[in-house]
Amino acid sequence: MRILFVCTGNTCRSVMAEAIASRLIAERGLQGVHAESAGTAAWEGAAASDGALLVGMERSTDLSPHRARPLSRELVSEHDLLLAMSPHHLERLEALGGRGKSYLLTDYASRGARADPIGDPFGGDLDQYRHTYDQLEEEIRRALDRLAAQRSPGVS
Repeated sequence: MRILFVCTGNTCRSVMAEAIASRLIAERGLQGVHAESAGTAAWEGAAASDGALLVGMERSTDLSPHRARPLSRELVSEHDLLLAMSPHHLERLEALGGRGKSYLLTDYASRGARADPIGDPFGGDLDQYRHTYDQLEEEIRRALDRLAAQRSPGVS
């Protein structure tokens, strides 16, 4: 199972989401699940934003190896689950062939009960980045709960 987190520049939200998901996947022992990220308007090779890097360091997560990559039709086809940060990211995923496996992260995590986008902290202060990180962690925990339940035998 390959999960792709998508935001705009692939320097803030999706980078943090990929790191959070990777840590939680390892902690939960979810075999065969892998998280990656991309951006709808990413500058290929760009580093994670300063705010994301600093909040990552606060949370013992090293985002310094990250390099942004643009969303493409190939990435969409290679991934099993596509999780968007906001509705316009979802629209782009669907336009690139992701219909049926693309969701707003908050919708997927709450099984459609909520449709709030994950706010973009880019250009904001560290408190905005911390809030986004915390929101992402909460939503990704829920998303992985759903994924684990779907993968369990006898669960529909």
